[in-house]
Amino acid sequence: QVQLVESGGGLVQPGGSLRLSCTASGFTLDYYAVCWFRQAPGKEREGVAQIANSEGGSRYYADSVKGRFTISRDNAKNAVVLQMNSLNPDDTGVYYCAAGPKGTFYHEPTYDFWGQGTQVTVSS
Repeated sequence: QVQLVESGGGLVQPGGSLRLSCTASGFTLDYYAVCWFRQAPGKEREGVAQIANSEGGSRYYADSVKGRFTISRDNAKNAVVLQMNSLNPDDTGVYYCAAGPKGTFYHEPTYDFWGQGTQVTVSS
């Protein structure tokens, strides 16, 4: 069964950190581009970080998270990790990971598989 599962969300104070994981089953994630999207209440979903497939390896970040978020692969766990530091209330939302063999930046139709999302809340 092909599946993506996000984990690691939760409640954190401003300035804190969280580490989100996107774990795949039924396929090898390393062959796929992976993107993390987030959706804040009342707002459209937006891409925050993307890593190309293993052949490319390029990483892209939204301006709002550059220098604070890091996307990386953990091939031993068939996963992609999003390390989020210096979190602020604007980072609150549901975070989704998506994978596609031809996933392109934050263009949602290019991603074939989606997780169910994990809630991140940044609040004091």
